[in-house]
Amino acid sequence: MGALDLTTHPGHLARRLQQAHYLLWNTMVSEEITSPQFAVLNALVAEPGLDQRTVGERVGLDRSTIAEVISRLGRRGLLDKVRDPQDGRRSLLRLTDDGLRTHRKLTVRTARMNQVFLAPLSAAEQEQFLDLIRRVSDAAESLRNPTERLVPHD
Repeated sequence: MGALDLTTHPGHLARRLQQAHYLLWNTMVSEEITSPQFAVLNALVAEPGLDQRTVGERVGLDRSTIAEVISRLGRRGLLDKVRDPQDGRRSLLRLTDDGLRTHRKLTVRTARMNQVFLAPLSAAEQEQFLDLIRRVSDAAESLRNPTERLVPHD
């Protein structure tokens, strides 16, 4: 059996796309705040006072990853944790003034980066591309839950 044409393999292309995004993010947006960290800041701008688990669900990060992201953002002084008055075991998250400023600054940079990232596509193609990868990403989310397997094992 000969070599595979990996340009027809979505996982290979997704990895290359992720590498390109990572490079653009670090050069155009921030070397300090990662894309997942920005997603958390963004979620808390949209819905201040969410708990850690819910933020993780909103941005598609697993429990251990969201815990680490929240911890780093807290150490940087970008978010605060306050005890939930209804449930003392739970902490609610809010951005600090620094967190809000950082989000605002990175939002502008992110918009510029996305223009560069999607520049090879026309406006209509960009819309279609985002729709397609969103659909594949949404379907892939269900693969995390073993009771909802989409593909039978051979």
